[in-house]
Amino acid sequence: MLGRSVSPVFVGREEELTALSQAFDEARKGTATAVLVGGEAGVGKTRLVQRFAEQAARSGAHVLYGGCVELSTEGLAYAPFTAALRQLVREQGTTQIAALLPGGAERDLARLLPEFGEPSGDGETDTGRARLFEQFLTLLQRLAGNRPTILLIEDIHWADRSSRDLIAFLSRNLGTAQILIVMTYRSDDLHRQHPLRPVLAELGRVSSVLRLDLPRLSRDEVALQMAGILGIDPDYPKVEKVYERSEGIPLFVEALLDCGEDCAFPESMQDLILGSVERLPEETQRVLRIAAAGGIRVGHALLAAVSGLSDLELEAALRSAIAGNVLQIADNRAYVFRHSLIREAVHDELLPGEHQRLHSRYAEEISRDRKLVPPGRAAVELAHHWYGARNDLWALISAWDAAQKSFGAFAYTEAIPLLERVLMLWDRVPDAAERIGADHTAVLERASEAALAGGELDRGIKFVKAALAQLDETREPARVATLIVRWANLKIYKGKTGVVDDFQHALRLVPEPTLARASVIMPMSQHLMLRGDVKEGTRLIEEGLRLSRDLGDKCLEGDLLLNLALGHSIDGDTEATLATNLRALEMGRQESSGRLITRAIGNNIDALSDLGRSEEALALADEGWQLAKQYGRMRLNGLFILLNRAEALEAIGRWDEALEAIGQALSLGPVLRTHNHLLRVRADIALGRGELAVVEGILAELGVLKERPEEFLQDITNSTRLRIGWHLFKGESLAALAVTERILSLSSQSPSSQSPKAMLGWRRLALLTLVCDTAEDAEPDRVRAVREQAAKVAASLKVSGPVAEAYKLTYSRDFDAAAAAWERLKRPHNQAKALVRAATVVARSGDREGAATRLAVAAPLAAALRATPLIDEIEALSRRVGVVQQQATVPELLTPRETEVLRLVALGRTNRDIAAELFISAKTVSVHVSNILAKLGVTTRGEAAAAAHRLSLLSR
Repeated sequence: MLGRSVSPVFVGREEELTALSQAFDEARKGTATAVLVGGEAGVGKTRLVQRFAEQAARSGAHVLYGGCVELSTEGLAYAPFTAALRQLVREQGTTQIAALLPGGAERDLARLLPEFGEPSGDGETDTGRARLFEQFLTLLQRLAGNRPTILLIEDIHWADRSSRDLIAFLSRNLGTAQILIVMTYRSDDLHRQHPLRPVLAELGRVSSVLRLDLPRLSRDEVALQMAGILGIDPDYPKVEKVYERSEGIPLFVEALLDCGEDCAFPESMQDLILGSVERLPEETQRVLRIAAAGGIRVGHALLAAVSGLSDLELEAALRSAIAGNVLQIADNRAYVFRHSLIREAVHDELLPGEHQRLHSRYAEEISRDRKLVPPGRAAVELAHHWYGARNDLWALISAWDAAQKSFGAFAYTEAIPLLERVLMLWDRVPDAAERIGADHTAVLERASEAALAGGELDRGIKFVKAALAQLDETREPARVATLIVRWANLKIYKGKTGVVDDFQHALRLVPEPTLARASVIMPMSQHLMLRGDVKEGTRLIEEGLRLSRDLGDKCLEGDLLLNLALGHSIDGDTEATLATNLRALEMGRQESSGRLITRAIGNNIDALSDLGRSEEALALADEGWQLAKQYGRMRLNGLFILLNRAEALEAIGRWDEALEAIGQALSLGPVLRTHNHLLRVRADIALGRGELAVVEGILAELGVLKERPEEFLQDITNSTRLRIGWHLFKGESLAALAVTERILSLSSQSPSSQSPKAMLGWRRLALLTLVCDTAEDAEPDRVRAVREQAAKVAASLKVSGPVAEAYKLTYSRDFDAAAAAWERLKRPHNQAKALVRAATVVARSGDREGAATRLAVAAPLAAALRATPLIDEIEALSRRVGVVQQQATVPELLTPRETEVLRLVALGRTNRDIAAELFISAKTVSVHVSNILAKLGVTTRGEAAAAAHRLSLLSR
């Protein structure tokens, strides 16, 4: 069963695999003898060492396999060495093996395998045992004399005494041979009296023995493992569910996927999980069942109260569970199950009546004294236990109470299942509305609000539809209007078009100057602005601002100001955009509104980047991401902040970091609009690096190639720009010209189709200049018409800020001035492109030296970005003007992020240490390290560190 679920992708162990390979390299030099690989059951020790063994075998190493079995401690002496010896006999025969040993010495090996004849007659005396150890050492040394050898011994926590002694002997005495012993053990099985503990302590003092602890997988690594098993990228909720239950243990991930999404507990894990529990005393098992009903973590006082045991009795009952590593002691006198699946397995052993009684006891004790649980946890704990006790009345009341407290803590995602429980129990409690002070529709409204805030769009639509079905708009128009607006917002996030009718319907329902009308105006005006209808959007905003100020609603006023700032941005007034956003941000802070704060920060990242203040934008993005998580708005505002961070990084040429941010955001299941924006940034980088397949895949997914209709100006502008760039990359200048003509035609028919936003407008006009330059020889009349239309558009655009100015200079074909502007803005890709176009212009005028000078500056910029199309263009132009471009030096080939990673590598940090310090994943660090090694032309981290010091890379 599990065999079918093993991921074909080797996930999350690159650092450990590299460590094993480096240890083998050291063993060949005689400076390493053994590696101890520790980790809990199911964490992937076998997969790791087998992958290492496969790689070593392909490189010519001789790999011997030995393993300990669970019965070893009861009498299977030398089990792993017998297995390795049996492999040798199969491969080479007893005669050839005996020839490697001194005369007659094979009789000592007969104690392990009868194929070697009769054992020597001194029995298991100290002398005979010592001789056996020496003969096995000699055999390994002779084998390693022919070719490098690896002895792989798994599960040494089950090793018998003799095997443990032989392991220690070999580890101390293999110093000069090119052989490495790799051993695995379960760290979670090593209780205080485990016989392997002193052996590990002894080996830890041997300098040639290395320790390698295998951690659990991160959430991102679990997602990669799941993708490898399923063959598709899993959606965010499924990853969250599997990661939460497996806690990053690969074997548990496989088992959970194998038994299906609705599986309560994977049967394939039953023996592994419950084996350690069933060996405990009966009283301990009874108390563990009580603890399991309390959750993964339960305080000592609460467990004592529920079990009815005194402190001494409880400690005595749990002592063996702690010694056996089933339970662990946590802070504040609490007990924690070592793994959530252990708790689940024990909890599933409860009989139905026992289950209800225990949960009822927990609910009663917590109700009596809420200090028995950590602060802020009582409401959720009561909801859980009353539901487990099958007490419908108190389960409903406590779930509603817990949901309200979740809203107060910005835990919207956690509130949704609680509200769903209220809805499920509603018909079982006759006076439910009176009990909680809210009707059934109010619960649905609250659930839809939580779903929208938490990014659960499909659930939100379900709740809104159900609530609308219960309301009459003639009796409760304001309530209906609020739900219609929420439905419209949900549809927008899902990428649907044509919601203006919904907004207009909602606005007609609330004609009076009330809070309800202002609450419709806010999202409607935002939508109109995004569509480019600045005039109508501004009119509505002005009305909404008057209403919000009359009503004293600062949060609503702040949201409307952000909409107004969006209008300033579309009009090209970036300074006004920033100032208005800052006013809204200050209101959000005064009102402690997480929604307003994170929305304002997201918008200001974009404004700062448009003004060329990229470092400020990135600092604000880091702050905003943390606040989004704090306010429970990670899936909506938080991922929008990550998107704007990626855009800022892309603009200043930190492409690898931008890709990290994009990957992080995509892995968190963004709403469709944010997802598509992220893909567009990814496509920009792919175009810059010449990754045609990536670009085409993204354009296809976005529907750009099929001209899928888009409603928002930014979407239209960016998709058009990407399509033109795609055609130019493929050398299809006339196809690019056709797209240009079509979009200019749409602009003349409908002014809102042409974004007047300064940065976007000038950026696209700059691209149109390139299209015209490449197509002019083939279609001069069409190009002339395009230039005339572009000039009319340019005349209507404002220039607000240095970024817009730099794009305008490019559009005006003042390429040297544009290059200087881009250099001041620290945007290397745009600078290099402007330099190349300037070089082309002067080369045509006969100034070869001027062209060479410009290309000499552009070349290292393009190389550092790995911008292959630009590099090719520079080389081609260099050849045409008779200039040989020198290879870029190593420092120019390292990105700032790679330089920082190299700095930490040189300090001896592991990938996980670097990941923690730089706030990125270990997988991303591994990618950076691979890039660094390739760029420096080295193969190991040590060589990279040496190259860094030799070339003075880290002093720059």
